[in-house]
Amino acid sequence: MGSSTRDVIRPRFFPDDFAPMSQSSSNVQESTDLPTFPQQPNFDSIIALDNCVVCIEMETPSPTLLICNLLLFFSQISHSTDTITQEQPLADDGSTLVSKDGTFELGFFNPGSSNNRYVGIWYKNIAVKTVVWVANRDNPIKDNNSTTMLKTQQGNLVLLAHNGTLLWTTTATAKASNPIVQLLDDGNLVIRDAKEERVFVWQSFDHPSDTLLPGMKLGWDLRTGLNRRLTSWKNWEDPSSGNFVYEVVLGSNPDIVIWKGNVEYFRTGPYNGNMFSGVYSPRNNPLYDYVFVNNKDEVYFRYTLRNTSVVSIMVMNQTLSLRQRLIWIPDTKAWTIYQYLPRDSCDEYNVCGPNGYCEIAASPICQCFEGFVPKSPKLWNAMDWRQGCVRSDDWSCGVENKDGFRRIDEKMKLPNSTYAWVNQSMTLVECRVKCIENCSCTAYSNLDTRGSGSGCSIWFGDLVDLRVVESGQDLYVRVATSDTDSIQRKNLDWPMRLNILNAIARGLLYLHQDSRLRIIHRDLKTNNILLDNNMNPKISDFGIARMCGSDQVEGSTSIIAGT
Repeated sequence: MGSSTRDVIRPRFFPDDFAPMSQSSSNVQESTDLPTFPQQPNFDSIIALDNCVVCIEMETPSPTLLICNLLLFFSQISHSTDTITQEQPLADDGSTLVSKDGTFELGFFNPGSSNNRYVGIWYKNIAVKTVVWVANRDNPIKDNNSTTMLKTQQGNLVLLAHNGTLLWTTTATAKASNPIVQLLDDGNLVIRDAKEERVFVWQSFDHPSDTLLPGMKLGWDLRTGLNRRLTSWKNWEDPSSGNFVYEVVLGSNPDIVIWKGNVEYFRTGPYNGNMFSGVYSPRNNPLYDYVFVNNKDEVYFRYTLRNTSVVSIMVMNQTLSLRQRLIWIPDTKAWTIYQYLPRDSCDEYNVCGPNGYCEIAASPICQCFEGFVPKSPKLWNAMDWRQGCVRSDDWSCGVENKDGFRRIDEKMKLPNSTYAWVNQSMTLVECRVKCIENCSCTAYSNLDTRGSGSGCSIWFGDLVDLRVVESGQDLYVRVATSDTDSIQRKNLDWPMRLNILNAIARGLLYLHQDSRLRIIHRDLKTNNILLDNNMNPKISDFGIARMCGSDQVEGSTSIIAGT
């Protein structure tokens, strides 16, 4: 392909690529059929246009043209390498790099009808030309009538105009003694020393465009400050940096956020050891596995495909305002949406305002927690929930046993953790104590939900961006004493109270009579009776209990203790 030849590239994943989506459907499929080719064509050239092949027929094949075409064909094969060296650069003359397994291709292209020219990586054998990485996305080649060159220079990969003007360069921090540039089978473009196959001084996976390929990291290298994030294309024909960014946001409990400009547009919720609390993605997912790593060196998300024959990518799409997970369907020669975020109105960031939560199945979708009321009832009733909710009664902070906590009945996406504090070793009971001791603490929850739960997250100030979701977890919200009493009266009817009392009595009878060692609790009070999710009581805090032998009917003590 010469510099004067235009690629006609189908708009990437936009409205005409898919059938209209509804809120209830997450799988949408297009129908894009290739044209039927003639059985025995006489042609002198084949030109790639979009996802079809245009055949230019001739009445009588010319031997001269046939020889020229064969020479052109073999010259193209000779350029099918996966490597750029100092002696062998890549010119904008139709030459490309092709990964060894033939999956990915790197070369020069024009997006759509744009006159601008770019260096990019795309899937080689997919009918819809799908660009997954663009080198010079914010500095296109404007002059299509001059030859540009991609070559190594002083250990970096550079894009030079015909007059030597630098259009784009990598920023390798280390140097290789004999640098080469290689396109790997996973789509990663790397700079390495010719003798070091797995040591990269620079890689495109560290500088994504709008697409996350399997094996890529989305997130931070805390040692270098590198932030790997997805940035949308501006539009169908302009791959320059758009208005939507998908990235890991650091904090006491990191999560992944979609930004629309400088405004939060969507948040996954923090990772709880199993999944992100606001995005249901079970471990038995048939398509992919994923990890979220959070340590002193790195914080990142990465996914791998369970079936390597499947082609699937994650894309930040500005036109549809969605982060999409797509699957290529060979039979239909089309991309199909497997998942997308945001999914519904409740995924909109903080749609119900501070201290409000969203439930998509409710009407209206926004609710206040018990113990809270709308800040502006007039606006709230008019379906304007932005001002959120406020406490109906003030806390009795500093007065012992005057405040309580309400466990939210529904599974919740945990609040924004910007103003949160975490501890990985605390139990949930210790977490409650830590929260009640701080007058600014408004809620607490387990940090990790694996097993029986561990760790502690506590929030200060308003609770922001909550919703009911299948992947959510228990959240304990601080309420005033009067609200605690009203909640208890509401939740505990007389049959339930009787069942609790009977269960406590049966527990004491077992300790006093049926246990191998008789145990006298000596500190039985309401604070030491815990209730599980099904309101079954558990006797706790045996710190000053006494044990007696099975044949012992009396005892004595010099220390008076207990109740």
